[in-house]
Amino acid sequence: MYFDKEVARGYNPYLMMGKCDHETGMDVGLLVLEPGDEYSFDEPEKEVALDLLEGEAAFVWDGQTAEVSRADCFHQDAYCLHVCRGTKVSIRAKSHAEVYVQMTDNDRAFDARLYAPAGAKVPCAAEIMVQHAGDKGELMGCMRREIKTFFDYESAPYSNMVLGEVLNFPGKWSSYPPHHHPQPEVYFYRFDHPQGFGAGFGNGGIYATHHNGLSVINHGFHSQTAAPGYAMCYMWGIRHLPDDPWRKTRIDDPEHEWLWKADANEHIFHMEGEA
Repeated sequence: MYFDKEVARGYNPYLMMGKCDHETGMDVGLLVLEPGDEYSFDEPEKEVALDLLEGEAAFVWDGQTAEVSRADCFHQDAYCLHVCRGTKVSIRAKSHAEVYVQMTDNDRAFDARLYAPAGAKVPCAAEIMVQHAGDKGELMGCMRREIKTFFDYESAPYSNMVLGEVLNFPGKWSSYPPHHHPQPEVYFYRFDHPQGFGAGFGNGGIYATHHNGLSVINHGFHSQTAAPGYAMCYMWGIRHLPDDPWRKTRIDDPEHEWLWKADANEHIFHMEGEA
């Protein structure tokens, strides 16, 4: 299922645990702040992750302050603060700022981490894992993408969530070949131009994707594509299932498994030569 939303100043909820989370088991929202605004999260039962999408702000928690800034999610790496339940976090905006918010219940205590660009001088700094996929000419370069993971089960087994970003280059595909996993997944979309668009495949259907749109994939094979000329960046979030955490699980659609072959598109090149 897919949701478009006109966002306003303040906290814009998309998913709410126990009310309308569509089986994701998470709260998801977008926080929009103007210069001088301050907003706080103080969740007694939930871990909280805050991913700065754009703007300049200060993250304040546990006596720590981090000055963070990001032009956008296409040209600069993220700052993502991850804290355990009972940790009050305040965001003080110094410019227009937008922050992706993801929360879920978790009774474990753990140290706060601020995932930050390499070399950033911030407290509790942690490394962002970066993977470049599809950049070796596979499928004629059609699934080239950059995958950023802030934390997952391997790096943060104390968390009940996974969170990252995917930079989907214009006209390219990601989450490809089509695959699925038992754990529901959330995608929150940004485009380098607000009028940008793409398409998502999931839950047995096809839906158009837009700036600040959100999709929930809770069954079936899924994949994404961006329209030519428009770069797409989407936050991807997963809530571990009880006794079944997401461990980079990937079950490919057997109909399309042949796409993993090194010579999957060799016949196309032969056709071009014949032309």
